[in-house]
Amino acid sequence: MDMSIRGMTRGRHGGKVVTAMLLVGIAAAPGSIPARLPDRNDFAGRCAAMKGRQSDLLGTIIHAATGPATFEVRNPFSSQALALPPHCEINATFPARSGMHSQTYAIKYHMRLPEQWNGRFMFQGGGGTNGEIGDALGSTGVGNLPALLQGYAVVSQDSGHDNAVNNDPSWGGTAVFGTDPEARRDYGHASFPKVARAAKSLIRDFYGVAPKFSYFYGCSKGGQEGMAFAQRYPDLFDGIVAAAPGFSLPRAAVAQAADTQTFARLWDRERGKLTPASFAGLFTDTDFAIVHESVAKACDGLDGLRDGIIADFGRCTSQRVLPSLRLHSCRRVSSVAHCIAPAKIDALEGSLRGPRDRQGNAIYADWPWDLGIGSPDWSFWKLGNAHMPPFNVLIGGMSLPSVFMVPPRPVTTDPDALLDFLMDLRFPEDARSIYATSKIFPRSSWEDIAMRSSNLDRFHALGGKLIVPHGVSDPVFTINDTIRWRNEVDARYHHKADGFVRLFPVPGMAHCGGGPATDRFDAFSALTAWVEKHKAPEFIPATAGPQTPWPGRTRPLCAYPRVARYDGKGPINSGGSFRCQTPSGRA
Repeated sequence: MDMSIRGMTRGRHGGKVVTAMLLVGIAAAPGSIPARLPDRNDFAGRCAAMKGRQSDLLGTIIHAATGPATFEVRNPFSSQALALPPHCEINATFPARSGMHSQTYAIKYHMRLPEQWNGRFMFQGGGGTNGEIGDALGSTGVGNLPALLQGYAVVSQDSGHDNAVNNDPSWGGTAVFGTDPEARRDYGHASFPKVARAAKSLIRDFYGVAPKFSYFYGCSKGGQEGMAFAQRYPDLFDGIVAAAPGFSLPRAAVAQAADTQTFARLWDRERGKLTPASFAGLFTDTDFAIVHESVAKACDGLDGLRDGIIADFGRCTSQRVLPSLRLHSCRRVSSVAHCIAPAKIDALEGSLRGPRDRQGNAIYADWPWDLGIGSPDWSFWKLGNAHMPPFNVLIGGMSLPSVFMVPPRPVTTDPDALLDFLMDLRFPEDARSIYATSKIFPRSSWEDIAMRSSNLDRFHALGGKLIVPHGVSDPVFTINDTIRWRNEVDARYHHKADGFVRLFPVPGMAHCGGGPATDRFDAFSALTAWVEKHKAPEFIPATAGPQTPWPGRTRPLCAYPRVARYDGKGPINSGGSFRCQTPSGRA
């Protein structure tokens, strides 16, 4: 059976072979409950008949019924009713097991199978610490049509733990799964192929044919999942969008702790005890206005136009920025209203430099100077705001001790306790715990969760395509780490990596969106055109959202290392006035 699954995993292996297997009755997995599905014209009946089907490959389908006509898409600021096409909605689970700290774990997944199927499959990536089964709508980015509405069969999953069930306040709350080695491995990668293969099997059963093409789309932790598929399970997808990939998650978690300590040094102890809420007041709007002005003065013209976008961000170094920024130091200027404290400059520089070991080597990586620094979407993670403590404390403080350290360390979910934990960490000694193993944890979190390998040999040989969008002002996963990874891949494949891997930096953009950036773009359509029409994307058209200084502005997002340069004559808010060129100006 395993050989049959592998032979049918990629889109080009579907069609006649799979149909023949169905006709001779060998497509069902061992242990499945025989059930003849109703006629294909009876969509609702065919959907309902899926309930109760079970096998080692599928798990158990616990719900199967025609899905709702609308779905309420919510965010912290609004909600919107999204009209859905007729589809079959499925919920399924693999067998539960008992884990550490009296927890019970199971891998659960959610599918939507449209009545008007386009013959394609999309796996929707997760986010954060996962633990949510996902909506299986197939998000392809802000403003883009979800994959389900394009006719895709879509699956989402919880990566092996359930936030509503797996929650222990003494072990990081919903991060308690990290104290269980198998649950941690499922979160890192092991649950992904199980769900992908189950979903493909359901598609074959339901539609009578395998998907012609299979795709993955995810950002952040979802980007890490895309990298896991490309590196460890390369036969499952024809194309992958791995945006802002958290492929160095354990190191990034350490960097979040170091960031917290760096900014905490700005707190005046005479004002009382440092709390998570204290961080929001460490920098003022004036401080960040000065930072923005200094970065713009030093770097905004490097791409040929001063327009509030630093396309040639690789040349925007500390050597360029800091002299300009220090001219506004309160030691140098007499105007108290327009100066920034030297300690704040040092803290920001230290944060962008990233944590180092005693020999000066990076524990994670550095961050670029960019015009998104200090934006609400950047500060949300690093410093918090008037309504929310920093996510570096709230998420990083829960995840690092439970999910990334060996042995895991107990910590409560109280924000003050999380901050105390982060402040008590020692660098670089405690950073080594992400590479540690033990009798209970025979694999380190770096081995189970990091997906930073440059070895894409099998993915490349199978014809896979990988698109990696990444915000230059991402405060969570630095694009500099992603660029170094891309260059390592390029070196491995004799400087021909662009034939199957393309990185698209987004100047100004924060984590998966936001910031002063053209952050509205359709990487998924670019991917499908690359896979199905062999049209490699030289650039991806992008538009600025309403949160920017220039709503509606368009730009080309150029495939690294090229950058968008102004043609010298066209309207500056039109992407048609820009060309993708190497930083030196050669086309």
